[in-house]
Amino acid sequence: MSELKQTRNFGDLMTNADAKDVLKLVYKALQTKGYDPVSQLVGYILSGDPTYITSYADARYQISRVERDEILEVLLKNYIDTEFAK
Repeated sequence: MSELKQTRNFGDLMTNADAKDVLKLVYKALQTKGYDPVSQLVGYILSGDPTYITSYADARYQISRVERDEILEVLLKNYIDTEFAK
């Protein structure tokens, strides 16, 4: 019961830079294979189903190394940094 009183902190399994590199690789692989990278990544993030990501260029394996919450964290941080830094 005491764990319900504590704030949970997401640990860094990978650095944000590593996660960004994986997202770049996956984005390029999806684009190269003719998929809409944004749509495919959204499908993957929402469902957790790795088949949204192509296996081309080892993209499916690479994305599986990054937790979905880490992907969201990188994307949200980048968006906030871009939009609110103006």
